[in-house]
Amino acid sequence: MGLVRALARPLLAAPFIYDGINQLSNSEKAASTARPIVAKISESTGLPNDPQLLVTANGAAMLAAGAGLATGVLRKPSAAVLAATLVPTTIAGHSFWEHTDPDERAKHLSQFVKNAGLLAGLVMTLVDTEGKPGLLYRAKLAGDSVGRTASLTRREARHAAKTARREAQHAAKTARREAKIAMLAAKDAVT
Repeated sequence: MGLVRALARPLLAAPFIYDGINQLSNSEKAASTARPIVAKISESTGLPNDPQLLVTANGAAMLAAGAGLATGVLRKPSAAVLAATLVPTTIAGHSFWEHTDPDERAKHLSQFVKNAGLLAGLVMTLVDTEGKPGLLYRAKLAGDSVGRTASLTRREARHAAKTARREAQHAAKTARREAKIAMLAAKDAVT
């Protein structure tokens, strides 16, 4: 599986690196496309209403995180950043629901669906454990181990208590026997 991951990560990262470079080199064009979405986002989030700045930042994030994913350096944070940049990019650039021309609508729907597939790949990257047991499995294993240890400790405690009772009964029996012998010896000494 290592070879598959080594090939898949750069392939998954390639569109983001390409789009990041494209956004950085053509930020004016991308800013005009993003202007309506940026206006809506800036009202609700407090981000600056500067499409040029946000497109440049988005392009830089896509380029850096794409490189991180492609090389495997900080792959999970890179995948998270790419997923976060993909959503606004898809909504701003491929809002197929706003187009009435069937050809334009089909083109944007195709890109929207492609981006949904890329998002699925990024989510899979986020949850990939690279063949190692996942967190839930390891937690269950630890819980089972704790349960086995507790059960063993209970059995050992019952055994120790049973052994202590037997030894106490034996010691009491021995003490009674020795007391009886001592009383008989005292009686014989008196007579």
